[in-house]
Amino acid sequence: MIIIHYLLQLYIYVIIADIILSYVPHLREQKWADMIHKAADVSLRPVRDLFPKDLPIDPSPMVVIILIQVMMYLL
Repeated sequence: MIIIHYLLQLYIYVIIADIILSYVPHLREQKWADMIHKAADVSLRPVRDLFPKDLPIDPSPMVVIILIQVMMYLL
């Protein structure tokens, strides 16, 4: 259980890093930044598809982080 908790917390950090990197476009070209984006996109893409495309901000990271926090609480 503790390992799962740490892995979920690490994934939250990956999502936050992806959010920060989205504001620094010249870092997006780095290989490590692309790996972070691909790892975060695994859970963000399905949630992103649930929302309209014309929203001014992307609420999917917040939704996924909240869902992970609920899962961590239930574990």
